[in-house]
Amino acid sequence: MVAAAPAERVVAELREACAAPAARLNEVAAAMEAEMRAGLREEGGSKIKMIISYVDNLPTGNEEGFFYALDLGGTNFRVLRVQLAGKEKRVAKRESKEVSIPPHLMSGNASELFGFIASALASFVADEGRNNVFEDKQRELGFTFSFPVRQTSIASGTLIKWTKAFSIDDAVGEDVVAELQTAMEKQGVDMRVAALINDTVGTLAAGRYNDEDVVIGVILGTGSNAAYVEEASAIPKFEGELPKSGNMVINTEWGNFSSSCLPITEYDQALDEESLNPGEQIFEKLISGMYLGEIVRRVLLKIASQSTLFGKVNQTKLKTRFILRTPDISAMHHDDTPDLRIVAEKLADNLKIKDTSLETRKMVVEICDIVTTRSARLAAAGIVGILRKIGRAVPGDERRSVVAIDGGLFEHYAEFRQCLESTLVELLGEEASRSVAVKLTKDGSGLGAALIAAAHSQR
Repeated sequence: MVAAAPAERVVAELREACAAPAARLNEVAAAMEAEMRAGLREEGGSKIKMIISYVDNLPTGNEEGFFYALDLGGTNFRVLRVQLAGKEKRVAKRESKEVSIPPHLMSGNASELFGFIASALASFVADEGRNNVFEDKQRELGFTFSFPVRQTSIASGTLIKWTKAFSIDDAVGEDVVAELQTAMEKQGVDMRVAALINDTVGTLAAGRYNDEDVVIGVILGTGSNAAYVEEASAIPKFEGELPKSGNMVINTEWGNFSSSCLPITEYDQALDEESLNPGEQIFEKLISGMYLGEIVRRVLLKIASQSTLFGKVNQTKLKTRFILRTPDISAMHHDDTPDLRIVAEKLADNLKIKDTSLETRKMVVEICDIVTTRSARLAAAGIVGILRKIGRAVPGDERRSVVAIDGGLFEHYAEFRQCLESTLVELLGEEASRSVAVKLTKDGSGLGAALIAAAHSQR
């Protein structure tokens, strides 16, 4: 089959460029640990920000009462009310409402946006009904704000810049908590913002609430990030009095990690150069769900242009960026039909590559496998870097260490999840890995925020 030879060469080169043997992954883990230390030493000392979250208490499971959360991270926001009922009953009740933000408010001014959010909160609070449990106690809220902020305390942070579809100039450089607090007061809502967090810190909190041994929270979804519990005394850049707990949650922002030991291909380089943020978020571009389908598309395009494997194919679709999404890759990778029918359907529907042979379909599955395996192995190496930084799962450490993970890539992509788990065992060794567990932990941005508000309650 002459047509397959150039295509097989492309796949062989891809396999070699994506190779992530244990020795290389140990280098990645060591580089991650070194960058973490540099980021803790001084502001701007590392590619990864190592942001001090000011969360020094995580939930224990003993929390009681009603708490609110506001999750603002995109074109919709959510408001939540949770009733916590101590160790036995845990989350006794959870109510939430999702509201979409009118497009004109996303580029208007800050008081209009926060006014709109506060009015939605006001109507949600009004639904508490007659059993008003607050009486003379002030309501407390955890605020998940998924945009870059410079945090100065647990309940204040100035907006560095908007991302996604937002561009409200007068909010940049302002304290987003103060903006929300003012807007709530105008609406007559008696509520204190107890904590400003991001979704990764929330995942750590939601994980800890259900398991006291959770020490790391990771997001593996469209994007990727990790947060973990650090000893406050091990943060040279931390100013002020050390917290009573002796602990401090650090938001690593590991997506921006990069190192010469990362297995980077020509496809990754081209993707990065054409991206909105060239040279940034290199680790995220190798591992997160936003990019896996796009890397596979670029490989398929090269095969189409260098061989006749796909026959005469109109390349319009194949040249469309981000037309292949990670759920498509996952569906092809998990195709267990004897003739790989799902692979054939995805190629035909998404890329207009029709009438493929079984051999061609097998090759496409192999490409999905190579790209996803690299992603999962690198994510595992990042986790190992954090574990080693905090002296966990190392010789002599008997403690159980749990990693709470949220995100569709981990939840819905079984091959990815299994590869990540087996790579952790491979890197940590059989014995040490017995004390490490990975747990799917959902809704860090909602429930997690309410739990952090409860852990920092002043009631």
